Amino acid sequence: ICDLPEYYQTRTEASILRGCVHEVREITGAATIVELGSGSSIKTERILNAYVQRDGAVSYVPVDVSASALEHASRALSKRHGEAQIVAVNATYEDAFPLLEAVTPTLVVFLGGTIGNLNPREGHRFWSEAARSMSPGDFFLLGVDLLKDRGALVRAYDDAAGVTAQFTLNLFERMNRELGADIDVSAMTHEATFNEELRRIEIRARFDAAQRIDVRPLGRSFDFDAGERILVEISRKFELERLVEELNPHGFVCRRVFTDENEWFAVLLLERVIHDDDRT
Repeated sequence: ICDLPEYYQTRTEASILRGCVHEVREITGAATIVELGSGSSIKTERILNAYVQRDGAVSYVPVDVSASALEHASRALSKRHGEAQIVAVNATYEDAFPLLEAVTPTLVVFLGGTIGNLNPREGHRFWSEAARSMSPGDFFLLGVDLLKDRGALVRAYDDAAGVTAQFTLNLFERMNRELGADIDVSAMTHEATFNEELRRIEIRARFDAAQRIDVRPLGRSFDFDAGERILVEISRKFELERLVEELNPHGFVCRRVFTDENEWFAVLLLERVIHDDDRT
């Protein structure tokens, strides 16, 4: 998906990072880099290079729920960067947050616009827990997808080659393999729409025929009529000024905004500062 011509996010963010990583290092000073949802760590390597060039060494803590992705990325990075100390953590974001207190000063990295997959309530909890675990003077590097032409947004999630559709329907293939769900995936369709009110892409799977889904580990079944839809993913799109205002009550201030010439995507360097909750 990241290589699709319609999916601008990955290449745009990578281009932004190429231009800003050395400035990020100058602002943060030496820090332990903790990446949430690290995956392949390809984009993060640019950040590591900037810190190694300035400091001679760097500590990197990739956090991901995929043990295989962590192993592959850590092995590859270790071969290319012997000066980097890599400590991989197989965990969710929430489980990893308490670790931040032990590695301050910290630069937390959360790229790819993944913050948009959290609804406002989940986002509020995410930032509250992050702030609780970070110390004043720590930094947070955040990649966010911005509001733009609605056609470009929808095309990014409904590509002409149908790769994103396969990704959506694979969720139900996995249910068949892992839950014995007995779903006829060939009678389902991927749909991507933009919700203007909530400022988000919504991806749904539509049942083209009536079906029953079995969830055998729970001993339960669910009936769906033809035309019914299941919401499987959201991706919120942000306005910079509004987002920065939402982060301030959590104790984060925006030190720099880096964006592309079209202002389709942005990388924000946030600093954790002292706020009222820290004084109580």
